[in-house]
Amino acid sequence: MQIGIDGSRALRAKRTGTERYALEIIQHLLALPQAPHHQWRLYVDQMPMGDHPWALTGLPDHAEYRVLPARRMWTHRALASEILQCPPDVLFVPSHLLPFVLPARRLPPAVVTVHDLGYHAFPAAHPWRQRLYLDWGTRWSVSAATSVIAISHATAADLQRLLGADAAKIHVVHEATNPLPMPTGEAIAALRARHGLNRPYALYVGTLQPRKNLARLLTAYEQLCQQSDLPFDLVLAGNVGWLSQEIVAQAEQSPHADRIHLLGYVADADLPALIAGARLFTFPSLYEGFGLPILEAQSLGVPVMTAQNSSLPEVAGDAALYVDPTDIDAIAQAMLRLSQDEALRQELIAAGHRNVQRFSWAKAAAETFAVLEAAARQGR
Repeated sequence: MQIGIDGSRALRAKRTGTERYALEIIQHLLALPQAPHHQWRLYVDQMPMGDHPWALTGLPDHAEYRVLPARRMWTHRALASEILQCPPDVLFVPSHLLPFVLPARRLPPAVVTVHDLGYHAFPAAHPWRQRLYLDWGTRWSVSAATSVIAISHATAADLQRLLGADAAKIHVVHEATNPLPMPTGEAIAALRARHGLNRPYALYVGTLQPRKNLARLLTAYEQLCQQSDLPFDLVLAGNVGWLSQEIVAQAEQSPHADRIHLLGYVADADLPALIAGARLFTFPSLYEGFGLPILEAQSLGVPVMTAQNSSLPEVAGDAALYVDPTDIDAIAQAMLRLSQDEALRQELIAAGHRNVQRFSWAKAAAETFAVLEAAARQGR
């Protein structure tokens, strides 16, 4: 079987959730025991460079790159042209849209991963052109695909409820987190010194954008600071996203701005030390397709506070302190409890270690391969 994969998003230097998923699922697909018995073609818009894992180690013998000219609308022009001229037995798009080809039956059998429908839940959080493109592109991909992978049952339910997707073509395959190395005390101390983190801290990791509920998180933290001499700072780590200006302004103009740290994007190599050094992990998002940072915090022994909505209970399991994300007082009290209640902290830390065992990239790759194989057999 010849398997074509859109690998373009996996090459991004600053990888956020969907790009990290693309990299991990591709790497673990290529490492499956049955992988050498098939031909794998990675469609990319450039060769991997610098310290990218593929630049350092290369691809296994059973995989090859197909470098397509980087240009505007790459998916719908360069990739579409390639798969029409040299169609694989099955096409896998892990973190973007299917190429637009009419009629859709001209496409090879195709599998697409849908991560979330956040543009439906929070339309105002996207520029209107982007929102229209996301809606059109997701509807097209779901309708044209032979099979659809949803990264959570919550996303699968959204696909059926909001887009009327056929439940028979949806397969839930959970993401995972790699076993993160527990950093040494020296590594944690060095990272804290580099970022000026001189006190214990509550941590958020993710893009700075409205649906992450950071305005309420900041307000809850300010409320705690006003009530007492709070023994921990607040650290927000991640790229600025669309409509992040108000979040950044609120943090910078806060009367407690000296205790609020905006770190920007943190490299993958530094994340374990940043997370492991935290007193607690805060993730009160208003909507998530999965919520991978929760698993990363749990794997490193940091107690988690998160929201009781979307996919978050599905991912965090019994190993988180849940809050109503619209209740600022509840967010504040949860942060305070996780910083002070040692019995609760240890209970959640132990439960977190158990919870992460439910997820693995090897399992995700095996389940994804089964979907690809079935789609190839089904044909068009």
